[in-house]
Amino acid sequence: MAASFRPDIQGLRALAVGGVVAYHFGLSGLPGGFAGVDIFFVISGWLITTHLMQEIGDTGRLDLWRFYARRARRLLPAALFVILATLAAGYFILSPQEQALYSGGAMFASAYAINLWLLRWSFDYFAADATSNPSIHFWSLSVEEQFYLAWPALLLLAAWLRPGRRTAVVVIGAVGLASFAACAWLTVVAPAWAFYASPLRAWEFAAGGLATLAPAAFPGHRAGLRAALGWLGLALIAAAYLWLSEDLPFPGYYALLPVAGTVLVLLSGAGDEQASRQINGRSFGPAAALSLPPLQWIGALSYSLYLWHWPVIVYAQMLVPDLNVPQRFGCGALALALSVFTYHLIENPGRRAGWLTVGARAPEQFIASKKRRTALGLFLSAIPDGKPLRTFPGIALVPALALTGAGVVVAYANAHLAQRNIDPQQLGIERAAERPSIARAVDTNCLLDFHTVTPKPCTFGAADAAHTIVLFGDSHADHWSTPLIEAAKRNDTKVVTYLKSSCRASRLSTFNTVLKRDYTECDAWREQAIADIIARKPRLVVISEFSIGNLTRDMPAASRTAETARWQAGLRSTLQAFSRAGVEAAVIRDTPISDSFADSCVARTLWWREAPSPHCDTPRAEAANDGAAAAERAIVTSVPDTLYVDLTDRFCGATACHVFIGGKLAFRDRHHLATAFAETLEGPLERALF
Repeated sequence: MAASFRPDIQGLRALAVGGVVAYHFGLSGLPGGFAGVDIFFVISGWLITTHLMQEIGDTGRLDLWRFYARRARRLLPAALFVILATLAAGYFILSPQEQALYSGGAMFASAYAINLWLLRWSFDYFAADATSNPSIHFWSLSVEEQFYLAWPALLLLAAWLRPGRRTAVVVIGAVGLASFAACAWLTVVAPAWAFYASPLRAWEFAAGGLATLAPAAFPGHRAGLRAALGWLGLALIAAAYLWLSEDLPFPGYYALLPVAGTVLVLLSGAGDEQASRQINGRSFGPAAALSLPPLQWIGALSYSLYLWHWPVIVYAQMLVPDLNVPQRFGCGALALALSVFTYHLIENPGRRAGWLTVGARAPEQFIASKKRRTALGLFLSAIPDGKPLRTFPGIALVPALALTGAGVVVAYANAHLAQRNIDPQQLGIERAAERPSIARAVDTNCLLDFHTVTPKPCTFGAADAAHTIVLFGDSHADHWSTPLIEAAKRNDTKVVTYLKSSCRASRLSTFNTVLKRDYTECDAWREQAIADIIARKPRLVVISEFSIGNLTRDMPAASRTAETARWQAGLRSTLQAFSRAGVEAAVIRDTPISDSFADSCVARTLWWREAPSPHCDTPRAEAANDGAAAAERAIVTSVPDTLYVDLTDRFCGATACHVFIGGKLAFRDRHHLATAFAETLEGPLERALF
């Protein structure tokens, strides 16, 4: 064991990976477990800054080739093994379309640039569809590797300006403050950039780096102060795990919680390594607690466990959508077993592999070893004596580049193979999911974005039509535009749409999970839209919106009751506004919500040569929200001149709701109608409304 080894840091790694795994597996009440990644970032900043500053202080320079070769030995073999294994398993589990898409992610993951790929595709780490991406967790490793590329240059710049700790503190502090300011701002303005972009996460690494440059006397030899700092740090980490959630704007200011906690724990164990190793010392400090054998074991496996846990749970949920608790524990055991295998047979040997250290030793030693042990010695022995081989220092990175290139090539080839496996039936599923509603096909702005407040009415049908009806609501109103517009044409009626994304017609202020704040734009838009609609005096207002039952399905009982009461009042208020103005209204019951993304699930089961229903259908009790619908019907029927339209029997039987009906994809995701299937509802909707 290296003399500089700190068991408390190994224990911190265990806490970090434990939080991430618990969050992803849903095995505990740790809604903020994703902050474990931030702990890793601070630890990396601490360790790398410590090593680089020591080398600069001892030699006045940095051997960058040696540094990058060490990083490659540490990270690449295990990462490449997991990427290739994930691609291989994906061939049997994922649909060809998914294989093609996620092979692109694997290609960028191999090159430690998947965070840039995720930005390109606007992936939201907390979005429901992220649970189908088996490589999304590589984003943090990409950020870390990009940090390794830039950080040595920053420290060399500080040493060039003026050798010493003060200059390094100023330079690192300036970079950290600029990064944090930009991150805090973009967390609100452009959350994906704040989350994935490495320059905007640099402040977390900088926090760890600055901590290493704290005066050696801080906190000195005062064991009580060290212990207090450490326990406070662990308390902050615990608070982050228990209090943070995916609904909060993260990273931003909220990331200060795990970052500050990690810095305090690192400082508490600094400067007194002997005390940090003793479990039975004068006081049972946090360093001793973090040095307990179980945490040391998990900490040693943390890298391999982080690599494996995500593809294991992603593929398991595809094969068994409703994983119960014992099954999730089983997935955890599988991930741990794979981690042990990878650590002992790939990760650990990779650090010492001679072929990965080429160029990191003296050329003469390299030649001698190759002459003794490999066939390459036949070539090397031909070099005349007295003429030593001169090697370029960068040759140390050749094996690393070869590994990276292998991952990129295999992933690229896998994507092309997947494209060739897309048969006409698979292509039909893909096109059905991508086809927009009639309203959005004419103008994508007919469904307004989150930020627009002024209503944009879109008109469909003859300008001189005898009647006018209005379609009013969110994207769940939009998917009814397809059958409604066609039915209206046959009844000499034009349709005017008032649609805004994620904005209900009911007067209910809501929290927007994408904006991570109250959706004030919706409230302003809704009032303007109601006034405009009343001024038009249409024959009928057709309302549809994302069901309150879907919104509250995962809430605790008390919160669900309160939110449902607010929604009931809001729906009644909207309907009464139209009723008092003499405008009739019709409310279409919301579509069922599926446990899985219909397009992906159906395409997957067809690839498996199996029927979609057993794998993709959802029990009616979960999908149809019959209780919420009954409450909705009661409100609608209590308001004069208001009609309730229920077409749920088109999707659901007595026990299950279906996603593949009559050979057609019924939904394009979990709850939006696929346009081709929506067209088949034109007759039933016409009979209900006209």
